Amino acid sequence: MKKDIHPDYHEIAVVMTDGTEYKTRSTWGKEGDVLKLDVDPLTHPAWTGGNTQLVDTGGQVARFNKRFKGFSISE
Repeated sequence: MKKDIHPDYHEIAVVMTDGTEYKTRSTWGKEGDVLKLDVDPLTHPAWTGGNTQLVDTGGQVARFNKRFKGFSISE
C-alpha cells in the first residue's frame, strides 16, 4: 500500500434537521467537526413522499403537455 495517498479518516458529528446528532467516521472536515445537514431522510420528499408542487418556471410543463397531449399507452 502506498504511503500518504489516503485521506485522513476520523470521527465527526452529524446533526440531522430535527436536531438529533450521531457520530460517524468520515474523511470530511477535521476530527471533531460538526456536519449540519440541510436535507436528510427526515425531510427530503424522496424519502417522505412529500406533497411538493411542481413549479413551472418557463412553461416546460405546458410545452410537455402540449407536445404529448394525444399520447396514450393504453391498448
